[in-house]
Amino acid sequence: MRRCSQCNGSLEAEFRFCPWCGVPQRSKLVEFFHAHALVPGDRGKALRVTRYAGPTDEERHVRFSVWNDEGRAEAAVSLDDAEAERVASFLLVSLGRAARRRRRAVKLKVR
Repeated sequence: MRRCSQCNGSLEAEFRFCPWCGVPQRSKLVEFFHAHALVPGDRGKALRVTRYAGPTDEERHVRFSVWNDEGRAEAAVSLDDAEAERVASFLLVSLGRAARRRRRAVKLKVR
């Protein structure tokens, strides 16, 4: 059994809010990303990325879930902070390379 960070009341592990004082026990940030419009199999789908912030390692994670056009999650996976940072780094580096290639291609067309 754990304790509320606000009132010190006893909490079951699955409680998201303290039943004694109502303070949220788990914070999260959520963002939806629409699928690529030109990829036929992905039309209507979305990627939901949820960043959970909590006091323990188990509660702190990033969850990726794929949602279908009916608003239901089809698949999901959670990553710890180290793996989430790896994903972020991969995207930043690969997007940077793609942007440099596009700039080079534009310069060559202009000449």
